[in-house]
Amino acid sequence: MKSGKILILGSSNMDVVVEVDHMPSAGETIMASSKVLIPGGKGANQAYAAAILGGDAIFLGMIGSDDDGKALIENLKNVGVDTSHMDVTGLLPSGSTFLMVNKEGNNSIIVIPGANTLCTEDYIMRHEQALSDCDIFMTQMEIPETCVHSTIIRAKKAGKITILDPAPAPESIPDKVLKAVDYLTPNETELEHLTNIPANSIEAIKRGAKILLEKGVGNVLVTMGANGSLLVNSEGIRHFPSPKVNAVDSTAAGDTFNAAFAVSLSEGNSVEDSISFASHAAALSVCKKGAQISIPTREETETFINKINY
Repeated sequence: MKSGKILILGSSNMDVVVEVDHMPSAGETIMASSKVLIPGGKGANQAYAAAILGGDAIFLGMIGSDDDGKALIENLKNVGVDTSHMDVTGLLPSGSTFLMVNKEGNNSIIVIPGANTLCTEDYIMRHEQALSDCDIFMTQMEIPETCVHSTIIRAKKAGKITILDPAPAPESIPDKVLKAVDYLTPNETELEHLTNIPANSIEAIKRGAKILLEKGVGNVLVTMGANGSLLVNSEGIRHFPSPKVNAVDSTAAGDTFNAAFAVSLSEGNSVEDSISFASHAAALSVCKKGAQISIPTREETETFINKINY
């Protein structure tokens, strides 16, 4: 069932994943066993996830007029994302992420933002209708912060539900922006960056979340991987467990969680039910390698929920 429109503002990157036996040291040349191109970028991942999980998703983002850009936009269209507000530029190439993964599963990552840096306030102004038409606005931190901050404030003033995934973790977020956020969804590392409180225990995480509440955030929803998630708001604190699975790759877990949460909210479900839906979708996503290719469909997620609760 499709209900409210979800507008996602964020990055699009082509992920270049190279598998190696070990990480090279300075000056060392090594051989790689494989190279795979996988559509990614936190914004595009969340738009893809929202659509494949049954949401009415619109994406705002910038891509280059290159082969990567064509592949990125086509991948979103294939799952039903409205890409009509995406802009194509010849000034910069599409964003790229280079991931080197060794046999232990550890990785090194280099990001070239490219066209993502052109996601400016002027770009948002050109597509103001998309913001006007949506019910839920969701964004992250892989595009210029000034654009993220100003668009959250505008979305809140327009009466939209606002969701901010503070990843990659910024050193801080202005209080006027935090006051415009209905749901802030940091993981433990991001929470630590925002509060300067080591997130090394549940009690510490609670303290950090309360600091953000005091700054004006409506709800702080901390994702803790296999340990589930913690919802902290004016009504109290509630822990939501994560389903137990055999994890292979957590690359898309956070993006899947955020998108699934937004989809469920857009359908009129409670915050608690939406967190549960998001937890199951995110748990499924870690069972496969890759970013967008690991995100489960709505049918797969509902089958998993029914199996778990049987």
